[in-house]
Amino acid sequence: MLNLNSVMIGSSQPKVLAEFYEKVFGKKPDMDEEEWAGWSVGNAFLSVGPHSEIKGKAKEPARVMFNLETKEVKEEFERIKKTGATVIKEPYEMQGAWIATFADPDGNYFQLMTPWEDK
Repeated sequence: MLNLNSVMIGSSQPKVLAEFYEKVFGKKPDMDEEEWAGWSVGNAFLSVGPHSEIKGKAKEPARVMFNLETKEVKEEFERIKKTGATVIKEPYEMQGAWIATFADPDGNYFQLMTPWEDK
């Protein structure tokens, strides 16, 4: 069985993304080395850093999204909106779960989502 343990976001502006995600996560990076920053988020690790093949904004921002789980989707939506995140979709309900979608400064999408629960 494979275990997804981390996600890396490559950027042409890694310091801007690091400052943005510091506000989203409400804490300093757990790893901060030169142009790289990373956070332990739940059971995974999210890092941002330079990538030589990345230029400008995401061309297909909905292709890969990561979800941040919270029981307070609406409250976290309001808090994250104040960080300067671009709102893609305000909180909405789907089959009993609440979801909201944002874009970071590079245009990458991420979502807030209520936890998966066995019914």
